[in-house]
Amino acid sequence: MARAADLLVDCLKAQGADRLFCVPGESYLALLDALHGQNAIDVVVCRHEGGAGMAAVADAKLTGKPGLMACSRGPGAMNAAIALHLAEQDAVPLVVLIGQVARHERGRGAFQEMDYARVFGSFAKHVEEVTDANRLPEALARAWLAAQSGTPGPAVLALPEDMLTDEATAPVLAAAPVPVPGPSAKVIARAAEMLSRAERPLIIAGGGFAPLERRAALKALAEAQGIPVATTFKHQEVFDNSSPLHAGNLGFKVPPALWKTLAEADLILALGTRLGDVPTQGYRIPRAPEPAQPLIHVWPDPAVLTRLYRPALAVPAEPSAFAAALAGAAPKAPDRSAWAARCNAAARALKPAPQPRDDGLDFGLVAAELACQAPRDTIVTTDAGNFSGWVHQYWPWDGTQLAVGAVGGAMGLGIPGAVAAALRFPGRCVLGFAGDGGAMMTGAELAVARAKGAAPRIVIADNGTYGTIRLHQERDYPERISGTDLANPDFAAWGASFGAGAFRLAPGDDIAATVQAFLAHEGAAVLAVKTSAEAISAYVTVTQLRERNRS
Repeated sequence: MARAADLLVDCLKAQGADRLFCVPGESYLALLDALHGQNAIDVVVCRHEGGAGMAAVADAKLTGKPGLMACSRGPGAMNAAIALHLAEQDAVPLVVLIGQVARHERGRGAFQEMDYARVFGSFAKHVEEVTDANRLPEALARAWLAAQSGTPGPAVLALPEDMLTDEATAPVLAAAPVPVPGPSAKVIARAAEMLSRAERPLIIAGGGFAPLERRAALKALAEAQGIPVATTFKHQEVFDNSSPLHAGNLGFKVPPALWKTLAEADLILALGTRLGDVPTQGYRIPRAPEPAQPLIHVWPDPAVLTRLYRPALAVPAEPSAFAAALAGAAPKAPDRSAWAARCNAAARALKPAPQPRDDGLDFGLVAAELACQAPRDTIVTTDAGNFSGWVHQYWPWDGTQLAVGAVGGAMGLGIPGAVAAALRFPGRCVLGFAGDGGAMMTGAELAVARAKGAAPRIVIADNGTYGTIRLHQERDYPERISGTDLANPDFAAWGASFGAGAFRLAPGDDIAATVQAFLAHEGAAVLAVKTSAEAISAYVTVTQLRERNRS
C-alpha cells in the first residue's frame, strides 16, 4: 500500500513533470521523502521561495509545460506569492504544491495555518486543498490542466501534512490533452475579407508566439501580406528584428514617435496578446474600449477577448493556427511596402546611441558588445529594470532565440531564470541580465547553480539606484531623490563567493576584451558593470528629464 506522498510523485510523473523547484519545509516532509532515490523528477533545492518560484516560471516559459514548485505553509507560501502573481501577469502555467497544517488543526489558528483559497483566490486560476488521499490523482490532474487551459496561469494544491502519510489506493491518472479552440473557416474568411480592404494593417504579436514552433506561422502571414509586426513587452524575440517588416517593441512607455506612427494603422491584428496597458501604451493602440480602427483579436480564452475591447472580430484560438490559416486564405496582398517602411523607420530611429558618461558606463556599450560576441543561440533572461531596454534594442533577435523576461515587471527573475535556463539547456550559452536591485533580491540562487553544476553567465548593471523608480521620480518630483539610492556590494567579489568567475567593467576598461574573457570562462560567471545613473534608460537621461520639467 502506497502513501499519498508516493502516489503524488507517481501522478506528477504521469503529468510529465521532470523538474521541481523547492525550498524544504516540515509541512511536506513526506513528499520530500517520496522524491528520495528516484531520478525521473529533478529536485532543485533553492535558497528562497521567491527564487524557486521565479525559476519555475522561467522553466515554464522555456518548455511550454507547467513549471512546478513546492514550498512550506505560511511564510513559505507568502514568499512564493510573487511567482504566482508573475505567472498570472505573464500567462505562464505554474503548479504550486504548498504544505498545510494537519487536518485536525484546520480552522484553529494553528502554527502557520492559512486559507489558501482566500489568499490566492483573486489571481490563481485554481486553488484546491486535498483532504482525501485518494482524491490526489484527480486534484493534480485538475490543477495541471487548469494551469494550461484558456489563459495559462498559476494553480495551487494545498497538501495537509498528515494526509500525505495516509495510505492511498487510487489509480494514477494520465495527463489530459489541453483543449485549444481553433478558428473556423467562417472566421478565417471574415478576417481575410477585412485584411483585403486594409491599406495599413498592423500585427501586434505577443507571448502566444513564444514557443519556437509557432513563429513560422507569424512570419508567413506577415511576409505574404506585407504586414508590419510590432512585438509586445518582453517578447521581442518572436519576430526577426532585422526584417523590413519589424515595427518595434511595444514596451514600457516607448517614445511617442513609434506608437503614434503605429496608431495610423487601419486594421490591427492582435495575435497572442491580451492587449494590456503596456503594449497598448495605456490603452491607446488600440484605443479602449472602442478602437479607432477595426480590431481582430486572437487569444485562446474567450473571456479575455471582450473584457476590455470591442473587437470587430474576436477569435478564441491559438494564434499560430489562426495566422497559418489566414496566410493561406487571404487574397494577394496590395503593395504595403511604403507603410511597412514607415513603421520600420520609426522603430529603427529608437535605437539608442551610447555616449561617454562621467558617472559610469553607458550600458548600451556593454549590451552591444555582448550581442556582437555571444553565440547566436544564446538564451537571454532579463530582470525587470530600465537596463533591459538596451538588451531589447541591441540583441540580434532573429525570431529563433529563446528569451525569458518578466512581463509583469517583477524584480528578481533575471538570476533564477538564468539558472533555470542553464539547467534546462546545459550545452547552451545562457546570459542573465540583472540590475543591482534585482540581483540583491534573488541573487542567492547562484548557490543553486553551484550545487547543480549549472553555468549561467550573469551580467549585473550596477548604477547605485533603483533605476526605473528613479526615472519616474525625476519625471514627477525632479531633483528630489528619496528612497531610490542603493549602497551595493562588490558584485564581482560577491559572484566569486559562489564559485563563479569574477569580471568587472568600469569606464576606461577594455570592454571587448573583458566580454571575450567573460564569455570564454568555463562555468558560472558574473560580470559586474559599473553603469551610469545619468543614463537612466535607453531613451532618456536624468538631465533631459530635469530639463523637460524646467521648460
